[in-house]
Amino acid sequence: MPNEIETDIPARLDRLPWSSWHTRIITALGTSWLLDGLEVTLVGSLSGILESSSGLHLTDPQVTAAATTYLAGAVLGALLFGYLTDRLGRRKLFLVTLATYSLATVASAFSWNLLSFSIFRLFTGIGIGGEYAAINSAVDELIPGKLRGTVDLIVNGTFWLGATVGAVAAMYLLGGHLPQNTGWRYAFGIGGSLGLVVLVLRLFVPESPRWLMLRGKEEDAGRIVADIEKRVSHGESSKLPAPEGEKLKITVRDHTPLGEIFKNMTGENLSRSILGLVLMASQAFFFNAVFFTYGLVVKKFFHVSDRELPLHLLPFAIASFLGPLTLGKLFDKIGRKPMITATYAGAGLLLLGTVFPFAHGTLAARGLGICFTAVFFIASSAASAAYLTVSEIFPLEIRAFAIAIFYALGTLVGGVGAPILFGVLIKTGSRPLVAAGYGLGALLMVAAAVCEHFIGVEAAGKSLESISKPLQSR
Repeated sequence: MPNEIETDIPARLDRLPWSSWHTRIITALGTSWLLDGLEVTLVGSLSGILESSSGLHLTDPQVTAAATTYLAGAVLGALLFGYLTDRLGRRKLFLVTLATYSLATVASAFSWNLLSFSIFRLFTGIGIGGEYAAINSAVDELIPGKLRGTVDLIVNGTFWLGATVGAVAAMYLLGGHLPQNTGWRYAFGIGGSLGLVVLVLRLFVPESPRWLMLRGKEEDAGRIVADIEKRVSHGESSKLPAPEGEKLKITVRDHTPLGEIFKNMTGENLSRSILGLVLMASQAFFFNAVFFTYGLVVKKFFHVSDRELPLHLLPFAIASFLGPLTLGKLFDKIGRKPMITATYAGAGLLLLGTVFPFAHGTLAARGLGICFTAVFFIASSAASAAYLTVSEIFPLEIRAFAIAIFYALGTLVGGVGAPILFGVLIKTGSRPLVAAGYGLGALLMVAAAVCEHFIGVEAAGKSLESISKPLQSR
């Protein structure tokens, strides 16, 4: 007879008010996005140096191919570590993934040719891909349901805080303060060193009590939650609100078979799988096509110098961070469906508005930058909401792996192809062709908005277990 337990762990976590404990946990976990933003912005800002004699003598297609290698690594890392996160626990994996990222980033600073650079970028991507699955699942399982949307969007939005830091760091490193042949190496060293510092902070983050209860470790989960309650209430746990709803009845087992995972995704939750894929793929294409190739565009069509390039990326990064910071609370207050629909449609329509002026050369570099800054203010909230959606709408047992699968599929469809496509389009020197690529990205975002409107899941203010019942529940 399988072991069965009855628990109120989820309800006890959801009833908690926001506290300094939550802030510390989010600081330790949410930095994965900050590091990724730092990473991709530095590489984008350094594209010119990597092509020069002071760098690695790369060509435009080789720079975009290296970006594709990073994304391919992220796909592999997400799938591998996503599955292991559900099987072995959130805590073990978010330590392993961050260590992988940090060591590979430091190694990138010692690259000597295209092959070595690509290999190090591959392993950097593997680490950051695993981070997406491990971190998003851990964050959502520790945050009270009434604040989950706000917190998740801000955490994911810290990618752009990292991008801002990356742009400023690139301005300093390429601004004549250091020789160009060593400045780009220091840039990678910064990301790796920060990752190792954050790794120390994570040692104090507990395992997800929700995951522990699935594995029958109810006593361990209870101790962790009791400690959280004590910290949140300053030693007066009896004054906390009573847990709402009935206790959750769980049949304990050590893992969820792959067959059951895919049966759930392609059967009972097929419409949710379609939704996750559409949201992930459209935002992946959008950002990899528009933001991450912008440095090459302004160099080719507006003759912006390598040293000026970070200054052009900085407004985008700032606007992209301010977007989730400003709009995040509306995802809890107004609701998921209306806000996701509005942000995807708004970003797509704003980008469509830039296609004709760019194609006909009526926008200067500054004008294009202003347009894209407005686009990214909205689009960054849409992209963050894609991760929030996938994390919320699938059962607890497969949460991390679901994030990994749809991140991987979205990246393969929209992320890996976009840098290669735009590398080719930019090399032609044709404004209309590049504008057509922007138009494709815009239409994908609008299509995603339509998909959300019809089959989106309203999850605002609800417990994770009520949005999607655990597979092991009775």
